[in-house]
Amino acid sequence: MILEEQPVSAERKFEGRVVSLRVDQARIGDGSLHRREVVEHPGGVSVVCLTEDDQVLLVRQFRYAPMEVLLELPAGKLEPGEDPFAAMRREQKEETGTTAEHYVDLGVLYPTPAYDTERIYLWACRVTEYGAQNLDDGELLEVERLPLELVEQMVLENRIRDAKTQIGILKAAALVRSGQL
Repeated sequence: MILEEQPVSAERKFEGRVVSLRVDQARIGDGSLHRREVVEHPGGVSVVCLTEDDQVLLVRQFRYAPMEVLLELPAGKLEPGEDPFAAMRREQKEETGTTAEHYVDLGVLYPTPAYDTERIYLWACRVTEYGAQNLDDGELLEVERLPLELVEQMVLENRIRDAKTQIGILKAAALVRSGQL
């Protein structure tokens, strides 16, 4: 069985500031053509910021799509051509006012691969320097500091619903327990 699909045609339907939408015709493994709707997203970055006493810096902010205030890891959108590591450091500084000397790469995740091209690059660090936030225009958020153990429990109890935050916290907690972070 051939699982790969080959694009035959693509039509751009919407071009936005954050996402674009295209509709493709794709040839699947049995030779038939099928419509594929694809949300194009430039990708994002996120970081688990840990203090020396295993506190996690999280941001609480309103998210318009679900119409909820969510507790999340610091994160942001990649700009065209931007290096993911540099973008993550920029977002960490803007949202939390912190920096670190060393980072652990937690990998890349696809939040919704069935229809979205977004990739989120994840890191973890131990914060070494504290400063002031420098939020983007129109960005309102509060920084919260909570024990890693509590945040991990909140993930397991579905009190934190953001996917990148769930994955980042579970990976970071495992690395802290194993002495790698």
